Amino acid sequence: MDSRDTAPDSWEQEDEAEAPDAGLQSAFTGLNVNAPEFVPSFIPRGNPESTDPDGTDAVANMEISEPAAAVENGETDATTVETWEEKGEPDEVEPGGGAMEEGGALGDEAQDEIMEEDEEMPAPKLPPPPPDAPKKEHVNVVFIGHVDAGKSTIGGQIMYLTGMVDKRTLEKYEREAKEKNRETWYLSWALDTNQEERDKGKTVEVGRAYFETEKKHFTILDAPGHKSFVPNMIGGASQADLAVLVISARKGEFETGFEKGGQTREHAMLAKTAGVKHLIVLINKMDDPTVNWSLDRYEECKEKLVPFLKKVGFNPKKDIHFMPCSGLTGANLKESSELCPWYTGLPFIPHLDSLPNFNRSSDGPIRLPIVDKYRDMGTVVLGKLESGTISKAQQLIMMPNRHTVEVLSLLSDDVETDDAGPGENLKLRLKGIEEEEILPGFILCNAENLCHSGRTFDAQIVIIEHKSIICPGYNAVLHIHTCIEEVQITALICLVDKKTGEKSKTRPRFVKQDQVCIARLRTAGTICLETFKDFPQMGRFTLRDEGKTIAIGKVLKLVPEKD
Repeated sequence: MDSRDTAPDSWEQEDEAEAPDAGLQSAFTGLNVNAPEFVPSFIPRGNPESTDPDGTDAVANMEISEPAAAVENGETDATTVETWEEKGEPDEVEPGGGAMEEGGALGDEAQDEIMEEDEEMPAPKLPPPPPDAPKKEHVNVVFIGHVDAGKSTIGGQIMYLTGMVDKRTLEKYEREAKEKNRETWYLSWALDTNQEERDKGKTVEVGRAYFETEKKHFTILDAPGHKSFVPNMIGGASQADLAVLVISARKGEFETGFEKGGQTREHAMLAKTAGVKHLIVLINKMDDPTVNWSLDRYEECKEKLVPFLKKVGFNPKKDIHFMPCSGLTGANLKESSELCPWYTGLPFIPHLDSLPNFNRSSDGPIRLPIVDKYRDMGTVVLGKLESGTISKAQQLIMMPNRHTVEVLSLLSDDVETDDAGPGENLKLRLKGIEEEEILPGFILCNAENLCHSGRTFDAQIVIIEHKSIICPGYNAVLHIHTCIEEVQITALICLVDKKTGEKSKTRPRFVKQDQVCIARLRTAGTICLETFKDFPQMGRFTLRDEGKTIAIGKVLKLVPEKD
């Protein structure tokens, strides 16, 4: 066996191999089967033997395509690793040349195969190493929409396109999905991780994953679309900065999702209530035979959605952006697709990257609503830091029970850091509190500036849908930030005129659908909340009953308890 076919025993040997000698040249030429197809763009086609400015052999550059082909056929060729080793250094010297430009010529699959072969290679698609993560702006994106619109599949496809899930894992999912006769579900398995979700093909919990672009670090929150799991979806939306409403363009599916009982309407409204300002509407399944990338169908979906989204409170010119895509094939997610020449905007991932930055107060009081907790070598809580900064070994107070806790370690998107700023999704390991003493909806604050807690508050409510009238004494479930609590409307204070904002002089005896009123509410237990004016993220809420969203509202004033 030729000594070149094995990895070098020592680095000295490696350096000798680096020099482009005649033996190397012949070894390379011998390897070359039919590579002339993949000529990097900077080499004139007529002269394949020409050399690169810094002396690396053009033939060596060309060779990249070869190992990939070998690997794709399933053979593992010892020379593959060697070729990379020999090219390792020139590549680092000149990131603009060789491997980069080859990326265009190689198929995506080949590119990914190569990436797995050797992680050190500076490839354009691989996200940068985690330690630099906190420098980028954190953006939380929640995927919402009707059941089976393709939310998890798009999430899985994005993770694959940005290199967060490797090809092998996906191939494994694909095999497993085929065995269950569900081959189109394999991408969603990257986010739907537990067995129940995979068997039924429905997301239940809010799936979490993250990916990076050049400028930003994104956390994907994959919300369930099924109406039984709307409470989970509200928890997901309350952590999001921007929402992606996924619409299925397939004939019949769009209509079902959008009719009165569909989740498209409810989700868009809940996202708005949860404080999501920017909405991207992805019209998915454009590759479906019933749609076939037709512009008419795209426009039809768009026309039906705009008036509704406007009614919810999004401004169609500024807050909403429509784009067609296909989650299963990945068309128009990262690169624009030839299939829809009529769409001229940016594809999905570049569009996310180009969005303006969010303004967040890093010097505000610490507020971290808790989404989930579990036990793992201590008590671990999860949540999104709404304002303030948290650092390791800091003393915080857990409201409303006023437990003093200490932060033992901080993980931002599963990467350990020493301090974290607003907008980041954190896992905190706490000392001084048991896991049983924490409930989702509790809030971590700093001792100097505690958040308000109480049971009675006045709020302005908009009744969205309710068959009969609502009178004092009516019970519902209150969702405020990440907290879920039973609540009773104890008194109706006045009605508010929708157009003029005037308040009625007399107390109303009841309110009905589409009316706005100011009411006094009282929760079953003590909860943490702030007025909408002071802290919008913790002052907006939804009221639900019998599995439907009945009303949305904002907290106007906290009423102190009478002893």
